[in-house]
Amino acid sequence: MYKGFIRVATAIPELKVADCAFNVSKIAELARQAEAQKVQVVCFPELSVSSYSCADLFYQQQLYADIDNALNELRMLTFTTTAALIVGLPVVIENQIFNCAAVIQGGHILGIVPKTHLPNNNEFYEKRWFTEAAKATVNEIILAGETVPFGTDLLFGDAHFSFGIEICEDLWVPIPPGTQHCLHGADVIFNLSASNELTGKHNYLCQLIVQQSARCISGYVYSSAGFGESTTDVVYGGNAIVAENGKIIAKSERFSLEAQLIVSEIDVERLKADRLKNGNFSNLRTDKKYRHIKLEDAYFSKFEISRKFEKHPFVPSVANRDAACGEIFSIQVNGLAKRWMHTKAETLVIGISGGLDSTLALLVCVKTADKLGFDRKRIVGITMPGFGTTNRTYNNALQLMQALGVSVKEISIKDACIQHFKDIEHDPLLHDVTYENTQARERTQILMDMANKTNGLVVGTGDLSELALGWATYNGDHMSMYAVNSGVPKTLVRYLVDWASHQLDKQSEEILQDVIDTPVSPELLPADEEGNIAQKTEDLVGPYELHDFFLYYFVRFGFSPEKILFLAQNAFEKEYDKENIVKWLKIFIRRFFNQQFKRSCMPDGPKVGSINLSPRGDWRMPSDAVAWATGKLGE
Repeated sequence: MYKGFIRVATAIPELKVADCAFNVSKIAELARQAEAQKVQVVCFPELSVSSYSCADLFYQQQLYADIDNALNELRMLTFTTTAALIVGLPVVIENQIFNCAAVIQGGHILGIVPKTHLPNNNEFYEKRWFTEAAKATVNEIILAGETVPFGTDLLFGDAHFSFGIEICEDLWVPIPPGTQHCLHGADVIFNLSASNELTGKHNYLCQLIVQQSARCISGYVYSSAGFGESTTDVVYGGNAIVAENGKIIAKSERFSLEAQLIVSEIDVERLKADRLKNGNFSNLRTDKKYRHIKLEDAYFSKFEISRKFEKHPFVPSVANRDAACGEIFSIQVNGLAKRWMHTKAETLVIGISGGLDSTLALLVCVKTADKLGFDRKRIVGITMPGFGTTNRTYNNALQLMQALGVSVKEISIKDACIQHFKDIEHDPLLHDVTYENTQARERTQILMDMANKTNGLVVGTGDLSELALGWATYNGDHMSMYAVNSGVPKTLVRYLVDWASHQLDKQSEEILQDVIDTPVSPELLPADEEGNIAQKTEDLVGPYELHDFFLYYFVRFGFSPEKILFLAQNAFEKEYDKENIVKWLKIFIRRFFNQQFKRSCMPDGPKVGSINLSPRGDWRMPSDAVAWATGKLGE
C-alpha cells in the first residue's frame, strides 16, 4: 500500500478456445505489463486459462493436462514478478469439476476459490459441467504439485489490505458472496467473469457493480471475457471495470479486438474511514470463519498515482449540475419553509451585502415565500453600508432586492459604530479586529431588533466554509435564527447562485452574474483610492477552493495532513505549488481547531451534502482540542 492506495489492474487477454498454452502466454504478457506499472493485484476473466466457452471439452483429460502445464508456466513467471495474479480455470476434485479462481504470487498458488452460484438458464447451462462450491467436501487440494487452500472462505492480503473473490454469477444473486467477504474484512472484491453482451445489459451490469461497491463500501474490480471466446451463440465484449464505493473510476473499451490492461488505484484508507463511521456495517456479519492468506511483502511498493482527483469535491459534475443544484436549493427552501411555518413569523429579516452568501440566502427566502404562497414583501431585506462598502456591492444589493420584489431598507451603520468607538474608547483610525467586529455586531443587532419589531425571523447568510475557518464574528454574522447556508461550502455557493440566476428574469440574472464576479470580502475595511474592495478574504485566509478540498477530506474521511497534502498536490498540480498548498493547509488546520467554539453554538440550519459541522448533527468536537502538529508537513 502507498499513501493508503493499492494499485490494481483488470486484464482482458487475447484468447483461443481450449488452447491453454496460447492463453497462458497472453496472460503472461499482460502480467509483465502490469508488473512494469507496479500493479499489486491483476485480475483476469473467468476460466481465462482454458477459455469459458469450452463446453463439453471440459470433460476432456487433455484439457486438464494442458491446464497443469499452464499453471506451472504462470508459477515460474511469478518468481520474477511481485504482482498477485488472479486467473480462472476449471479444477477437478473427487470426480467433480469446479469453476475456480487461482491466486498466484511468488512462484506459489496461494489459494483456489470456487464459484458459489452457477447460472443454468437461457444461454447458460454451467451445471452441465460444474459443481457449486457448497458441494465441495475438502478445504485443501493438490494442484500443480502444491497443497493449496480451497474454498469460498479465503481472503488474501495482510493487516493493511485484503481482498476476496467472486466469479461472474456471484454478483447477480440477491446476496452476493462478496458481501460477507467485505463484512469479514475484505476491502476489495475481484470478480472473474464471462458475461456475454446483450442490448442494455452493460448498463445494468454497471449499476450492479456500482451498487455492490457502495453497499459494501469497497473497491470492486471486474474482468470479463472478450474477443477470442467462441461466438457460436453469444458474443463477449471484454468488460474491464474498476469501481470504488459507488463510483466507476476506470473501465475498458468494449468490443475491442486487442488485449487490454486497465490500471487504477483504490483508496483503501478512504474505504476504511467510511466503514469506521458506519455503525451498521458489520451488523449482518455471519458466523462464517475465514482463512487469511498472506501475500508476499514485496507486494507493497511505491508507485505514482494515475488517478486524478476532483479539485472541487463539493461541486456536482457538469452532467448532473442542474439537477443537483435544484435538489440542494429545494433542501434549503424546505428547511426554511418548515421553520417559517412553525414560528408563525410575520417576516423574514435578512442582511443583504451584495456578496455571494447573502445573495444565495435571499434567493432561498424568495423561493420559500413563493412556495408557501406568501407575499414577497414579507421578506425584509436590509442593506447596511459601513466603512468598507463599495458602490458595486451597494448597488447590487439594492437592485437585486428591488428586482426580486422584497421589502427594501437601508440603514447605515457608520454613526452607530463611531458612537460605539467613543463608548469603548477605541481609535477609529486603528483598523484592527475591534474596528471590524464592531461593524459585524452592529449589523447583527439591527437585524435582530428589526426581527423583534416586525415579529420576524433573522435568516443567516454564512456558509459552511466560513464555519470551518471561523471566518465570522462571534455573536455577529455568526448568529441568526435560521442559517440556510450553513451546509453549503463556498465553492458550491457560486454554482448555486449561477444556477438560480438562469431561473429568473433578465434583469435579476445580470445582477446575479455581477455578484458572482465580485471578489469575496466582508468589506469591513475602507475601499482603496479607486473605490474598489481592499479587503479580499482569500488574500487573508487562503483560496476557498483549497480550504473546501481540505475540509472535505478532513471531515468526510478523517485523513491525516500528510494524506490531504498528497491528494491536494494531485488535484491542484497546475494551480498551486507544494509550498503554497502546505502554507494554506497549516492555516486551515490551525483555524479549524482554534475556531471550534463558534461552531459549538451555531444556529440551526439544513444539512445539504455529506459534510456538516453542526454540533447537533455531524460534528462533535471539544473547543479546547489541540491542533495537529504540522511543523514538518511537506518535508
